[in-house]
Amino acid sequence: MKIIIHDYAGYAFPAQLSRQLVQRGYTVKFLYAGYNNAPKGDLTLKRTDLKTLSFEPIYTRKILEKYKFSKRWFQEREYGQLLAQRIIEFHPDIIISSDTPLDAQRAAWQASQKCGASFIFWLQDVIGIATWLLLRKRLSIVGEMIGKYYIAMEKNLLRKSDHVVAISKDFLPLLQEWSVPGSKITVLPNWAPLDNLPVCPKNNPWSIHQGLDKKICFMYTGTLGMKHDPNALLQLALYFHENDAVRVVVISEGPGAEWLKIQKSGHDLENLLILAYQPFDQLPNIMGAADVLIALLEPDAGVFSVPSKVLTYLCAQRPILAAIPEENLAAKIITHNHAGIIVSPGKMVDFLKKAEEMLEDTDARKKMGTCARAYAETHFNIKEITMKYEEVIRKSLS
Repeated sequence: MKIIIHDYAGYAFPAQLSRQLVQRGYTVKFLYAGYNNAPKGDLTLKRTDLKTLSFEPIYTRKILEKYKFSKRWFQEREYGQLLAQRIIEFHPDIIISSDTPLDAQRAAWQASQKCGASFIFWLQDVIGIATWLLLRKRLSIVGEMIGKYYIAMEKNLLRKSDHVVAISKDFLPLLQEWSVPGSKITVLPNWAPLDNLPVCPKNNPWSIHQGLDKKICFMYTGTLGMKHDPNALLQLALYFHENDAVRVVVISEGPGAEWLKIQKSGHDLENLLILAYQPFDQLPNIMGAADVLIALLEPDAGVFSVPSKVLTYLCAQRPILAAIPEENLAAKIITHNHAGIIVSPGKMVDFLKKAEEMLEDTDARKKMGTCARAYAETHFNIKEITMKYEEVIRKSLS
């Protein structure tokens, strides 16, 4: 059976699922946006990979301008056309499409109809609502209209899909409201590729190279975009700027990272280290250098955006300080498993106070880190996860 797994960002966990499905006898082509500026998984073929697996980037004519709305709209439509073309050429039996701009997702669904493939909508974020929340703030009445257009598009695509994989049960009331049949929905939480993320010591080649092996590090890794608040990282660096033992490390690219670079220069913050995205194989060492891992999410994200970086953090055996809505699935995981501390987004005094408490309490950090890794080892068994996705594949064909 031939399967296309499409993940716009090219994250590590769909790539891991692709490898596992190939091991179980499927032919899998993994497609992703080559120009999407986001941290990617291990998307190179290994000697141990079977010939029935391929990883293929899709490149638009120009680098994606995801922070310029008009250009982004044209490029996402172009990307959708390229994605549809790849689908039709491969002629799969199943398409699993994840984290995809809605114009491109619609093109992928249309291509599935042309080649008779079952279409599985892997619902990571409710993009229509996120678009509506963002544009009505920035473009007023026009933004409201555009946002509602994309809500209607997403609702229609979810209804037409042969199956929907929702990453949180918190999505179920909305799916029910949108008249997506319950028989077509399976809730399967995301995970991180635990086998590729061993626990690494503080003293490792990466931390030594960066001069972090003898520092207390508050670390943020990953996308720093519209759903995040880079000011929280700036305030953290300002708060600890007189403590030479502390470093705030940000590994990201794009407008949020560029804004922080300007602030770093303006405030002369030697304790703020801003790095570009690092190779995936360095991620265990990178997180090993951290003493506290930071997650951020805007209040509007609510339950409809689950930051996958938190799942990666859980593997590192490090505590998490997260300024995210308490109703978010990531917040629930951290709280219920004693893996870190949650504060409400925008509550800067609370955020800085909890950061100082974590800095001073080494034992608490160690306990939280142990709980985080224990959760990952219990919930991120890729063989069990793959079996669940095989069941979804069978349902989508019935």
